[in-house]
Parts: sequence; C-alpha cells; structure tokens
Amino acid sequence: MSNPVYLALDLPQLDAARALAEKVKAHVGGFKLGLEFFCAHGHHGVHELAHVGLPLFLDLKLHDIPNTVAGAMQSIHVLEPAIVTVHASGGRAMMEDAKAAASDSCKVVAVTMLTSLDERDLVRTGVAGSAHDQVMRLAELAEAAGLDGIVCSGQEVGAVHKQWKDGFFVVPGLRPGGKATGDQKRVVTPRKARDDGASVLVIGRPISRAEDPVQAAREIEATL
Repeated sequence: MSNPVYLALDLPQLDAARALAEKVKAHVGGFKLGLEFFCAHGHHGVHELAHVGLPLFLDLKLHDIPNTVAGAMQSIHVLEPAIVTVHASGGRAMMEDAKAAASDSCKVVAVTMLTSLDERDLVRTGVAGSAHDQVMRLAELAEAAGLDGIVCSGQEVGAVHKQWKDGFFVVPGLRPGGKATGDQKRVVTPRKARDDGASVLVIGRPISRAEDPVQAAREIEATL
C-alpha cells in the first residue's frame, strides 16, 4: 500500500463527505465509513463514495450471533468493501462465520479494544488485567478464527505484530504531534504506529476538521 492513511468520513451530510473525499484523495489511501455514515446514508452513500475511486473500509463493528453476522456480511458483498470490522468479543464462532461469508477481496478484521477505553473502563465492564493483555488475548483469538487481522491502538500494535507476523493491523485514534486527543485515550502519532507495524492508519478529525484538510493530509503523508 503506497499510502496507508484512511480518512474517516463520518460526516452527517453526504455531499460534504464526497466533496472532502474528492479534495484529499491524492493524499490518502482510502476512506473509512463508520456507523454514523452508514446509518445516515446506507448503501447509496457507500456507492457515492466508491465513485471517488479509492478503497473503502466499512467500519461497522458487527457483533451478534454468528448467523446474523454472516448474513450481514453477505448483504454488503455488493458494496465491494476492502475492509470490514467485527468485534473480537463476539467470539471465535462469530468471527469464523464472518470470514466465511465475506468476499475473497475483503479483509475482515476484529476490533479488540476501542481507543476511547482505558484500563479503568475494562474494570468497570468486568475484564481483569491490562489493556495490553486484553488486546493480546483477543488478537490471538482473531488469528485462531482465521481473520485477516485486528484493530488496536498504536500502543499495542508493535507487540501484536511480533506475535502475528503476517497480520493486517488497523490503527485508529492517531494524532499528529501536538494535536488534541479529544475522546481518545490511547493515542500515538501516525509515524510511530506505522513504524510499529500498522497496515492501515485511520485518521479523522486531524484532517476533516482542519482549516485546510488538503494541507493537513499532505503534512501527515510527508511524515510517513
């Protein structure tokens, strides 16, 4: 992948999302469309962004019984996504069925621990151990289920890469040096994540909310 940056296009207005995509497409490698975008615009919105001509990452974080997740995966074949997410905490059977139902050209990756969570949040949900331990456990489960890779923070990607040499690793929650972290708790710079083994760098607000999104994308691209 020549440019690992996927711009998160979670904008409520479809026209604004497509306009931003057209504006920065020369400086990113693809676009991430999450729940906010998909719930607002559905298949039509995905088709509109496909016209921009870059790979699409559907960050749907599917998490349900295996049969339901498999059916959902089959229903998005027509959208031809490059990447789709499921939740690793859905279990091995769910991940196996998700991968079996996906198209051959689609990478299925498992979300381990959201970058908006820290160890205090784990404790409140009844999970013992550190964030690092939780990510490593779920990465091992995803690999055993035959998935292509995982989603994790930049703080864990290096350790996961050592454990899973040929895995495909998506890292969100990235902030260029000096930028506000917002609601993200476990963040690193894009360059640090890439150096540690990230395959895809998901970046949203540092580009989409910049005064000059093109310049912001160019500056991030230059660090890689």
